Amino acid sequence: MALYLYLKENTSSKRTLISYLSYISLIIGSLLLFWSFYPIISFEIYSRLFIQNNLFTPLPRSDTASSLEKANSVLGSNNVFSNNLRDFTQAHLWFPSKVSHQSVRSFQLKTYTLSIPRLNINDAEVIVGGEDLAKSLVHYLPQSLPGEYGNVVIFGHSTLPQLYNTKDYKTIFTYLPSLEKGDKILVKVRDVQYEYEVYDMFVVNPDKVSVLEQKTDAPYISLITCVPPGTYWKRLVVRAKLTELPEKL
Repeated sequence: MALYLYLKENTSSKRTLISYLSYISLIIGSLLLFWSFYPIISFEIYSRLFIQNNLFTPLPRSDTASSLEKANSVLGSNNVFSNNLRDFTQAHLWFPSKVSHQSVRSFQLKTYTLSIPRLNINDAEVIVGGEDLAKSLVHYLPQSLPGEYGNVVIFGHSTLPQLYNTKDYKTIFTYLPSLEKGDKILVKVRDVQYEYEVYDMFVVNPDKVSVLEQKTDAPYISLITCVPPGTYWKRLVVRAKLTELPEKL
């Protein structure tokens, strides 16, 4: 049995440096992972606590066109774990069970602007009946115009807050979930401005097409984007109602 035990002390500066660098890399990697997923996790928690998450539609799931079902088998579904190959800058893909080629009203007006003071969005272009969300906001399947009785549905892209750019239409609605009841939405059609006031906000699955339906008791506007931030899993709907008569600018 040994009377003495000798331990070689590791005093190599190179080994010490490598050890420190390993710990630093691990910490930085963990922080970057948290930085990436925090917006998604925080929105899920916030939406479950403060935003309505159930809205029913009269359209049954089984009514989805067979051609669409076949396309889903190739492109992937809207399920969170789906390997989805769709390009979500195309407006018609946001509610795949909605027939996008249904008859719509023909308007001479092709474009107008939208401003949301709380989000610092000023005079963002809205294309009536547009499709490419990378170039503008889209007034989807237009049946009525701002100021008219009906539901003006406007799509806008969003992304992770870290990638937000006020001048990029692919990120313009990133902070839409931060709107509150009473916030103003200003729509300018030529030289006339309409003021809407937010009164409701909720989250739906992409098959809940009832949010696109018209309401004929007053002039409404519905702003829609994908949530949680940076994903296409669900749709956030912000509803607002015309509160002031238009004024000449």
